[in-house]
Amino acid sequence: MNADDKELAVDVLEFLITADIINRNEELTKLDLPKKYWKFFGTGSYNTDIERPIAIGESVIIRLCRADNVIDVVKQNPFVKFDEFGKRFSITTLDAAAGWFIRQAGKERIMQNPVLAFYYENCGEEGISHKESLENVPGFTDSKEYLEARVNHIIGDDEDLKAARGLIIISSPEEIEYSLDDLVCTPRQQEGIRKIKIALKNRDFLNERRIFEFGKLLFVGPPGTGKTSLALAMSKELKMPMLEVRLAMVTSQYLGETSKNIDRIFELARSLSPCILFIDEFDFVAKSRVTEDNGAMKRAVNMLLKNIDTVSFVRNGVVLIGATNHPGILDEAAWRRFDDVVEFPLPGYEMRVEILKKITRTLDCTCDFEELASETEGFSGADLRIMIKESLISALMRDSFELSECDIEQGMGNVRERDTIRQSASI
Repeated sequence: MNADDKELAVDVLEFLITADIINRNEELTKLDLPKKYWKFFGTGSYNTDIERPIAIGESVIIRLCRADNVIDVVKQNPFVKFDEFGKRFSITTLDAAAGWFIRQAGKERIMQNPVLAFYYENCGEEGISHKESLENVPGFTDSKEYLEARVNHIIGDDEDLKAARGLIIISSPEEIEYSLDDLVCTPRQQEGIRKIKIALKNRDFLNERRIFEFGKLLFVGPPGTGKTSLALAMSKELKMPMLEVRLAMVTSQYLGETSKNIDRIFELARSLSPCILFIDEFDFVAKSRVTEDNGAMKRAVNMLLKNIDTVSFVRNGVVLIGATNHPGILDEAAWRRFDDVVEFPLPGYEMRVEILKKITRTLDCTCDFEELASETEGFSGADLRIMIKESLISALMRDSFELSECDIEQGMGNVRERDTIRQSASI
């Protein structure tokens, strides 16, 4: 058997051993599956149970490996038996197959499959932990597949909830690009995250003592300072889906529907808890409240404020984050509904240095970060990202992967030109 066929045999044997262990142990669920096997074990449902017994046919093996000779290779494996009548594969004896597999694949690979880790740990194999394996791999409940199945189950044939779903951007923790390690946060922002983590850890304790005022955050600051990015990173860190709503989008051309849309959005958030409900453009509340000729819109805003009053992370499992670029126009009625206000200022010199280092950490860039930070006073974090992106494009246009000083100047100039156009357009 050549090296490619041997690797193919190892891949198939891991799959068959995994199925056999699941058939023998009722306590194992989809939460124990590595991501590569989700689609083979009924992950189209939000239910985390696995239907047993699991039978592995030829078509499944072909889908697993997508190699022309996979069936012939599998049939040659002494630890695999094939039922010609049922066209199904299984292993001969679990212990023998598992012994061969660990010698061929090693413990590091086993730690990437919680089902295998469960088996080998129970066999007394040193250096293997089921709990640690679960921490090493993406969780099924953090996945897009799980979230979509759960949302579809909750919505069902309810036309009202379908309408609400169309107004929300829903992201699973697995889909989110940003992590907290990718961001440069102020001490105040870090404190806000710590508070939510503490509330999450002690949620039952707080609930028993009827201390509910946790988890309603108001993010305030200029555009491009990281409000949405931090909300997304919190979703990934806390392993909660994020529901992103822009208030202006909720406004229906049929004004009577706006209040209902707001109710539906909060209903969906409570059904998907624990989750983060991120309401962007929160200053839209203030603009609507001062509009004298729109009674329907005022009723919608009052409905929003009422829903904010009734939602609670401790009771409902919903972290509510409102974001605004214009905190000065929010009235007391809006401010007092948030138990924590987190400021997002334009980054200072030291913060710009750190942001630039993080943005360019995967790039070949020999620029002086301190000097560059001095030259970019007034730039937001988003401006710095755009600057580096434009610099990289400039380098690629001259067939280089290294950012030169001229490329950086080009990127900086593009950002300043964008800002000039924006300011002239607003006059």
